[in-house]
Amino acid sequence: MKRILCIITLVAVFILPIPTIVRAEPANSSFDKGYEKHQLGDLTNAIKLYSRAIEADSSFTMAYQMRGVAQQQLKKYPQAISDYTMMISVGEPYFKSVGYYNRGVVKNMTGKFEEAIADFSLAIGIDKKMSAAFFHRGIAKSKIGDLTGRLEDFRQAALLGNSTAETWLNTYYPTWRQPASTPPENKAAPL
Repeated sequence: MKRILCIITLVAVFILPIPTIVRAEPANSSFDKGYEKHQLGDLTNAIKLYSRAIEADSSFTMAYQMRGVAQQQLKKYPQAISDYTMMISVGEPYFKSVGYYNRGVVKNMTGKFEEAIADFSLAIGIDKKMSAAFFHRGIAKSKIGDLTGRLEDFRQAALLGNSTAETWLNTYYPTWRQPASTPPENKAAPL
């Protein structure tokens, strides 16, 4: 009886991972084909192939990411937000920060500035060196009238290497590198 139980256990160990491996291959294949279509600008077929990859592996974070990007490029913003939300839900910390950032960008694009600020803040909470999140959060803060917050975020983005933020600061706040006890005078600088 022990021998039969041991054989069944060994068979289960070797057989059970096979469906996972078999299932992963179609997901990767569909993703790769979708990425090729995406690179060629065939966004509709790229989305279909990314969807197949997700059907084969519901935790395929990169497929959610790329499908979200394609949806965003097609201006299908609710679908893009949904994909970025799934990316946050199933992804590891790096993917979560990118998901929050991407979702924030779409919310910024659609005028949901408060929600965008929240997403950028969550991205920054995970990756404190994400200069793009600071920069875009600064844009969203500007849109809601928080000009001091905009300046602080642009300053942080520039310090992290964001050249767009640095150029803007050099143009409108040439003393931005100096410690300031009070906000600069030029509060109405354009974006």
